[in-house]
Amino acid sequence: MNETAERSVGLAEFRPRLAYYHANSKGTGSALQIELHPAHGDTAGSLFVSIARQKTIGSREPGGVIMPSFDWKEKAVLKLDASDISQMLQVMRGIQENIAEGKGLFHRSVNAITVIKFEHRIEPRPVYALDVWKKPHNGESLHYYFSFDPSEAFFLMLAIEQSAGVIAFGIPQVIPRDKAQTSTRVAMPVAAGDPF
Repeated sequence: MNETAERSVGLAEFRPRLAYYHANSKGTGSALQIELHPAHGDTAGSLFVSIARQKTIGSREPGGVIMPSFDWKEKAVLKLDASDISQMLQVMRGIQENIAEGKGLFHRSVNAITVIKFEHRIEPRPVYALDVWKKPHNGESLHYYFSFDPSEAFFLMLAIEQSAGVIAFGIPQVIPRDKAQTSTRVAMPVAAGDPF
């Protein structure tokens, strides 16, 4: 049985994602997941970022620990293209303190308008803060917040930088050229004493 046939039999595939979970005792924490979507065919590459607010605090009980939970049903999903990613990387690299002089990125979709702000903050502690306001066309504005500590932001920056080629050009593969469209090579004259 080949790999394609095995997939159709019912083996689930999961897209790997980078995840951060910041729960707190007040219940005001959040979680964030990032998925890489390589460019392919006529589709540009992107990063999909999902942010969920903390739902429960969790507890310690004699039978074990109940972990905090997050409201993934009401998550905000952001599709970041190459331009968006570049601006966020500039903040993480220290080239600028925030995106668009604090104005952020504006995404308009059929269902909502989203404002994405990302900035380096020093007080009360150093963080890279992601603020997202999502205003559905037929509802109230929703606010999502996530802060990366400097080590999380540094690792995220490295991961995104290493993924830039895949976001821009997709997963490398050899695609044979049509021989009819291939140009013929022209021999270049070699000078006497030239090692080539």
